[in-house]
Amino acid sequence: MLSRTAENLYWMARMMERSENMARILDVSHRMSQLPGGQDASREWLPALVISGQHEDYETKYADVSAGHVIAYMALDPDNPSSIRSTVRAARENARAERNMLPTEVFESINSTWLEMQDIQYSRLVELGYREFFEWVKERSQLFAGVIGGSMLTTDAYFFTRLGVMVERADNTARLLDVKYHVLVPDEDKADEAVDYYQWGALLRALSAFKAYRMIYRDSIKPRQVVDLLVLRREFPRALHACYAEIVPILETLSAEPECQRMAGQMYSRLRYDRPQDVTRRGLHRFLTDFVTRNGQLSNEIARSFLFVPAD
Repeated sequence: MLSRTAENLYWMARMMERSENMARILDVSHRMSQLPGGQDASREWLPALVISGQHEDYETKYADVSAGHVIAYMALDPDNPSSIRSTVRAARENARAERNMLPTEVFESINSTWLEMQDIQYSRLVELGYREFFEWVKERSQLFAGVIGGSMLTTDAYFFTRLGVMVERADNTARLLDVKYHVLVPDEDKADEAVDYYQWGALLRALSAFKAYRMIYRDSIKPRQVVDLLVLRREFPRALHACYAEIVPILETLSAEPECQRMAGQMYSRLRYDRPQDVTRRGLHRFLTDFVTRNGQLSNEIARSFLFVPAD
């Protein structure tokens, strides 16, 4: 497969996954801001900017942190390359470039999402309701993933698409858990003490993990078990373990260079064999920061191995 085609498909998938993850980040901030004691806008909404790496650019436009400003910037701002609007547009442009490679339904799902997105201004978003908008974005991303799984031949094109989804998903799950964990439990030594049930429930619901938690643990919500679910449980599809359980065989199928496979294999081994106490003993923040760094390094190695196109 041509490097340009692989690159377009990889980033098409990453951008659609990123749009969903931006919606989830905003959703968890919105849910927590609606709970008792959630009146400090900076405490609830600043982490959303930090998680997504948009804090510095946000400050060039807005003097304060508020729900309206953060949602407008992260959801709809066309000048913000990581906003939901911008990521859907980027996914659509990458899909359009490879329209001949994709099933008709795949392009149509992205194109219709983009056309609907263009009609959503902030006033209409408020009219629809924040929660309803976040759910719409998640549903459109999941429709895209479903069409990919149900209509695309399992050739290299499919594997580059899935690779983009998993690399992006792993990055965002780690970022969201890291920042929100420290908002809810500032003192890591107290991570096993009782915390606000509703705040942890909001985090799990925003990640579509609440029922999964109940099915596995059948217990009140405890931070260490949330960590276990979102980091180490292969059964949960947004867990870091689940992401790398798919990344490793994809790289083997694509015959990636040994360095690419080595990096992914090291990460997978750690996620497969670590226990929750191993993660928290070393420090969750340190573990997640290291994970985000290594996941970024793997992303760079994937680009070097497959995606960079020599200049003409």
